[in-house]
Amino acid sequence: MRELTPAQADDLYELIGERAGHSMILTSNRAPVDWYPLFPNPVVAESLLDRLINTSHQVFMNGPSFRPNKRPGRVASTDKPDTH
Repeated sequence: MRELTPAQADDLYELIGERAGHSMILTSNRAPVDWYPLFPNPVVAESLLDRLINTSHQVFMNGPSFRPNKRPGRVASTDKPDTH
């Protein structure tokens, strides 16, 4: 994620507000506390994150990235030893 423009922040705030009380899946590679600097208005950031965090079920995942395995031209590795 990168810093939002004021219009983008307002749009995201409205979207989250409209979805309040409905199912939504949101993913991020940043902790919620790291979102604050992305918003030009700290009041909008606090309100949006308050709505998201206080009504959510959070799942934290740690581990290696799967992106390197998806690069074009990469041969998928196997766990089976070569028997030839």
